[in-house]
Amino acid sequence: MPRPGAPLQRIPAFVRRFGFLKRRSVLLGGAAVLALLLVALWPESTEVDLADVTTGGLQVTVDEEGETRVRERYVVSAPVAGEVDRIELEPGDPVEAGRTVVARLRPSAPVPLDMRVRAEAEAAIPAAEAALARAEAERMRAATLATRARQQFERLRALQDSGAISRDAVDAQKAETDAAHEALRSAGYAVSQARHELDAARARLIHQDSVADASVRPADADTGELPVRAPINGVVLRRLRESRGVVPAGTGLLEIGDADRLEIVSDLLSSDAVRVSPGDAVLIEQWGGGDTLHGRVRRIEPAGFLKVSALGVEEQRVNVIIDFEDPVEARQALGDAYRVEVRIVVRHEADAVKVPVGSLFRDAGEWAVFVAEDGRARLRRLTLGLRNSREAEVLDGLRAGEQVVLYPADDLHDGARIHPREKRD
Repeated sequence: MPRPGAPLQRIPAFVRRFGFLKRRSVLLGGAAVLALLLVALWPESTEVDLADVTTGGLQVTVDEEGETRVRERYVVSAPVAGEVDRIELEPGDPVEAGRTVVARLRPSAPVPLDMRVRAEAEAAIPAAEAALARAEAERMRAATLATRARQQFERLRALQDSGAISRDAVDAQKAETDAAHEALRSAGYAVSQARHELDAARARLIHQDSVADASVRPADADTGELPVRAPINGVVLRRLRESRGVVPAGTGLLEIGDADRLEIVSDLLSSDAVRVSPGDAVLIEQWGGGDTLHGRVRRIEPAGFLKVSALGVEEQRVNVIIDFEDPVEARQALGDAYRVEVRIVVRHEADAVKVPVGSLFRDAGEWAVFVAEDGRARLRRLTLGLRNSREAEVLDGLRAGEQVVLYPADDLHDGARIHPREKRD
């Protein structure tokens, strides 16, 4: 028979075991929650792009677009006013100095007369005939006076020999005789002038009649054709005029030049042009070929000019002239007025510690980078030297072989955990 109070003694032990299990479950649950909180709040590793700090040559360049042009070009123009035949030469055709006829000129046909001018031309013929008749009459009168003066002089000279008159009378008569002969010569010149004026009046009217007649063409007659020849050996660059027509003296007909003698003209901002010097090396890129061509600055023009950019901004520009250094065979495909891109080397460092400019940022007024060290980003301030659009020279703060974070995010801080981004093919 159980003792009184025995069940009461077992209950506290059970309760004690249940309370212990309950506390253990609470502890385990709390530890699990804490572990979850630690996992949730544990800082994640940031995925970044890394770049190596390297050594090598570093160039500071002034980059701009340029345009090729023939170094010496000649504009062949009409030496006189006249009618030029159709120019058959095409751009690119070769020409030889002094031998190739590039154009042919002939005197232009006169302008047909209107009714008023024609009436005046017709009336000029009778006027010229009358002037000729008057000149001939004057010549006949002068001839009569000259004959009379000569006869009088001979009689007076005979009387002088007999002593009937003085010598002064004879000398006076001789002067009158000479004047009469000069008047006769002048009358003869007047007759010749009147005759030529009559011929000119008739010629104007006859020539206009021939122009008005469609069956008579000026080119059918001997018009005194004038050939225009090439001044240099080269090729035709541009044909300024093609069709046949009347041109005044000095009208441009063709542009001729030596296509092998090319240069580049690049208009730089005046602030960039002051950094360039004659003799600077030039890299010529984006010209259509696979290789980079080489050139050298020959001249910087002393006068600038105003140019409006594509955005409507007024800019002061300066032309820089660049010569090719590569042989003609390397740039055979280039011609006149072709677009290229030039990079003028203004400074060069042969052995520099280099870092990509994409890794640089400003911190407390100084240049800085994040260096990857043992999976963490470490802030490092730098002292920079030369810099271009892609790389910068590091004078102090980095060593070759270290790795820096490219394009660091704004929330990246010193000591943050990082891991490199996987490169995709």
